[in-house]
Amino acid sequence: MDPAFWLERWQRNEIGFHQAAPHKGLARHWSRLGLPRGARVFVPLAGKSLDMIWLGAQGHAVVGIELAAEAVRAFATEHGPLERVELRCGDLFDLDPASLGPIQGVFDRASLVALPPAMRRRYARKLAELSPPGTRTLLVTMEYDQARMPGPPHAVLESEVHELFGATHAVELLERDAALDDFPRFAQRGVDALAEAYFLLTRR
Repeated sequence: MDPAFWLERWQRNEIGFHQAAPHKGLARHWSRLGLPRGARVFVPLAGKSLDMIWLGAQGHAVVGIELAAEAVRAFATEHGPLERVELRCGDLFDLDPASLGPIQGVFDRASLVALPPAMRRRYARKLAELSPPGTRTLLVTMEYDQARMPGPPHAVLESEVHELFGATHAVELLERDAALDDFPRFAQRGVDALAEAYFLLTRR
């Protein structure tokens, strides 16, 4: 994935991937992570996601990373200063544990699926590097026939989640939820079945 692709999307305000509400899976599954109030939560490739606002409202200290300065500026303009949410402008792959700081949780609903296969392997290694033992991640993936529509967002099947994270994390499938009605543009482009899968990843 060329970073210029995403930067251009933000510059042109072509952000159909941005959701106008926190992801529905947070209310259903976030409590499964068992994180206390005050736990520090990382949101990679965050855009200007309202998921960060939701996580902050649960009492977490939230840190997001986003490549596009336009997204970071828009988030600041739309929400003003937030006590519990920090959105940084930068490249996820330039982060190291010292610069990120300690984290106890991760929410990924748009990072892994944004990346092509080779970069997904790099991403999994980076997430493992940034996550101390015991860190819990709520991962949301999409499952559909990639032949019907090229990504992003890409289809990432359960088998690939195990391949990417099985060596460094315990992987538990929490739910597989039919979601085509939530993403009408997929149907418009010929996708006839779409599911979102929710995984709990626990860093060993």
